[in-house]
Amino acid sequence: MALHTPEPVAPEWLAVPKDLNAIDARVWPHNLRRDSNGELTFTNGVIDGGITVDELANQFGTPLYVIDEDDFRARAAGIKKALEEAAARIGTTAKVYYASKAFLCTEIVHWVDELGLSIDVASGGELAAALAGGINPARIGLHGNNKSLAEIGRAVSVGVGAIVVDSEIEIERIASAAQAQEKVQPVRLRVNTGVHANTHDFLATAREDQKFGVPLADVPALVAKIRSDRHLKFLGLHQHVGSQIYSPEGFIESSRRLIAMHAELLAGGEIPELNIGGGFGINYKPADNAPEVSKVAFAITDAVAAECQRLGIKVPALAFEPGRALVGNSGITLYNVGTIKDVKLSDAVDAKGLPAVRKYVSVDGGMSDNARPALYEAEYHTVLASRVSSAEPALSRVVGKHCESGDIVVRHDYLPADVAPNDLLAVAATGAYCYSLSSNYNWLTRPPVVAVRGGSARLIVRGETEADLFARDVRFQESAKAPKIEKS
Repeated sequence: MALHTPEPVAPEWLAVPKDLNAIDARVWPHNLRRDSNGELTFTNGVIDGGITVDELANQFGTPLYVIDEDDFRARAAGIKKALEEAAARIGTTAKVYYASKAFLCTEIVHWVDELGLSIDVASGGELAAALAGGINPARIGLHGNNKSLAEIGRAVSVGVGAIVVDSEIEIERIASAAQAQEKVQPVRLRVNTGVHANTHDFLATAREDQKFGVPLADVPALVAKIRSDRHLKFLGLHQHVGSQIYSPEGFIESSRRLIAMHAELLAGGEIPELNIGGGFGINYKPADNAPEVSKVAFAITDAVAAECQRLGIKVPALAFEPGRALVGNSGITLYNVGTIKDVKLSDAVDAKGLPAVRKYVSVDGGMSDNARPALYEAEYHTVLASRVSSAEPALSRVVGKHCESGDIVVRHDYLPADVAPNDLLAVAATGAYCYSLSSNYNWLTRPPVVAVRGGSARLIVRGETEADLFARDVRFQESAKAPKIEKS
């Protein structure tokens, strides 16, 4: 395949691919391959074994979320091991939390439980799902900046391992719920250290001007208030500097500030743990270069050990919240191609002086199954999934079917110039925050979620039907119940 000069409207990071049919192992699930016919296949260890994307699409329809269970289990176990080993190197232990907001269903909770991970939740619904999935409530952490009294009461009642205090008023609310139930509730205090993560503004969660956590200066008084109530147990401080973070520097500086406060608070009593947070970045596209979690973990724990040694304190037990790193690359989304338009861009010319062209490829989903491009201008990577092609690369934009010009699934990528209606496209790294953020915009139904393992597939979340869309429509339901009267 001949290589072309990048289109003038392509971003600098987007290189013309040497092989449009290649599957970058850093981006896609590890068990996804092209079979001898060129079709993407979730393998069971042999080149022509497993289940193809055509088989998945024919059985479950499109759009379709697909989670590689073997890949999920391997990544999660590997990250857990890396964080535990990093902690062991400095003489302590590590607890690892799965972020339920990334992707949650009871099947996922079951996997998390089997792998020995803890889980964090941020709403009553997520708490209900975690409990329904069978995990021990002691391994659940409840987050949120505005927990309702009902959510707090239920968390205390079931015995969650930690409630993360996000404001002063929550101290009183949690204490009141614990007192009413004659219990002692363990809590952490979420702190804004003032460190700004190198990420999208909406994903940076430790700057001062935002809704989460309490200022560092307020911590001593709030911890004293927690300690003064016999129905509360202070576990330690909590931080979260952001999400999709590649560099350890933000974690390191934020942790130093947190440890300094931790050392100051030790004068008032024992503090068993320190929650470092997480939000480790992943590769969404071949141009990305996310570091191995083990390297980030070692950098963080080495800094923690050095700071504790400098201050003359014992290294506490650590907790981590890796975020999308546990599930993001394990998932893909399959779409069926509909209409295609070659759009000439009058404000840009190519190397020949002709108007640049962008190929708009419309698919049968969109912002209702992946809101991240619209929310964060997130970039994704796509390939032709149902066949290989020797056609020239064409700068393409994969768009959805919603009545919005911002309904973009893949903003910048190259697809074969011969991409055609009824082809299947696969979009990489959709395991995190895609199903979770899905909606019924334009009355589209939410897609199903399928887990593949050992070359076979099973449904873990049923796709919605039009009947589901009408299930909460009161007028429709009332009219449906009304007896039909035949005209004479």
